[in-house]
Amino acid sequence: MQKTRAIMIQGTGSNVGKSLLVAGVCRALHQRGLKVRPFKPQNMSNNAAVAEGGEIGRAQALQAMACGVKPSVDMNPILLKPESETGAQVVVQGQRLATVKAREYGSLKASLMPKVLQSFARLKAEADIVVIEGAGSPAEVNLRAGDIANMGFAEAANVPVVLVGDIDRGGVIAQIVGTKAVISKSDAARIKGFIVNKFRGDPSLFDEGFEAIASHTGWRGLGTLPWFPDAHKLPAEDALDIRSAGTGDFHIAVPQLSRMANFDDLDPLAQEPNVRVTMVPPGKALPGDADLVLIPGTKSTIKDLAFFRAQGWEIDLQAHLRRGGKVLGVCGGYQMLGQSIADPEGIEGPAGRVKGLGLLDLQTVMVPEKSVTEIEAIHLASGALVSGYEIHIGTTNGADRARPLFSISGQPEGAISANGQVAGTYLHGLFSADAFRAAWLAAHGSGASALAYGAAVEDALDALAAHIEAHIDIDALLELAQ
Repeated sequence: MQKTRAIMIQGTGSNVGKSLLVAGVCRALHQRGLKVRPFKPQNMSNNAAVAEGGEIGRAQALQAMACGVKPSVDMNPILLKPESETGAQVVVQGQRLATVKAREYGSLKASLMPKVLQSFARLKAEADIVVIEGAGSPAEVNLRAGDIANMGFAEAANVPVVLVGDIDRGGVIAQIVGTKAVISKSDAARIKGFIVNKFRGDPSLFDEGFEAIASHTGWRGLGTLPWFPDAHKLPAEDALDIRSAGTGDFHIAVPQLSRMANFDDLDPLAQEPNVRVTMVPPGKALPGDADLVLIPGTKSTIKDLAFFRAQGWEIDLQAHLRRGGKVLGVCGGYQMLGQSIADPEGIEGPAGRVKGLGLLDLQTVMVPEKSVTEIEAIHLASGALVSGYEIHIGTTNGADRARPLFSISGQPEGAISANGQVAGTYLHGLFSADAFRAAWLAAHGSGASALAYGAAVEDALDALAAHIEAHIDIDALLELAQ
């Protein structure tokens, strides 16, 4: 019986394209008839997906789609969700464990490695090959002791590594060669190959540089991957990938909160031809020509409400409403729209109660129990079915819930103001539903929608796989995985 193969894709730094590359490799191998599973031992992201009643990184959900399987909590056993500059919520195999400071997490990691290896073993048992994504960079040698995200995991699981460098940010030869210079000899020996990513122009112009990397490292070069032009059609996980998009007449302004979460809610809107999505950075005013202001989810509602006010956005929002504009709040954004937010147990920070934006007649109370569930809902105005999910703490009640946005198993969900200008919902993923998105946009005056979003994502994954097959030696990668 052949043993399951595995290969780990590590990067010379964050945002070098590992997540997208792993998704494309997964789809390419899936198209070759292999049973493929994605795996990321440790992820840090507030852009989470729901899997089996738990949370994983959004990138692993996309990678599961690339493999043609449902996402599993084993695909990302450790998820860190930043709540402050120095602290993060630790999610283990889908369930919240604790909120810890960075220094405290260092001592916690050793106890998490058995869970990581347990999840990896379960995936191996059902696959021909597991494609593993690292986090950050193995060159961060100050983090090597107790590491579970890169070389620490690769050593514990005895898997080979391919290192990816990003030529778009410059200095890719130094990125890759420098990584070998600073890591230990045993870690360097575990790296079997390298890939140069995000090349713009004719890749053959980098042939000498490619050979220089191979000569200095002794690692096998698997290819130079040109920039993938349809990357924007795939859900992004990293906050560094958040950007304005579209040129349509219907203008949606999105204030970029400091702890913005689940921002992939915006991806289907950004691909609508009649829509323009503007991400509004801190310090900039909400645009006066916006038709809709969408306040997204956040990992820390009370802190981001203070952040929202500090940018002057509350004043801008009042002016927007006076001009007849609409407002939609999703999850944490929904909570902000109410009259008050109470945190009696100090779950998000110091215990207390703060005044909300006062645009919906609602009150939110933070509670320890976290709602993490997949949802089937009906949009009451159109009858359209929405398959989404909830990830939040807090319960929200008040008079405006008498005008719900959705129905879930006959129960009201969300709220709409008496004048119809303001609405809110806990439902993430709502705009991925084509019928709902089309009805919602039409009701807001944006015109007809013909976008089939799910099919567009599948097509983009197929295109990514073809792109990778054309420029990366997948046969060699499989050989290394042996």
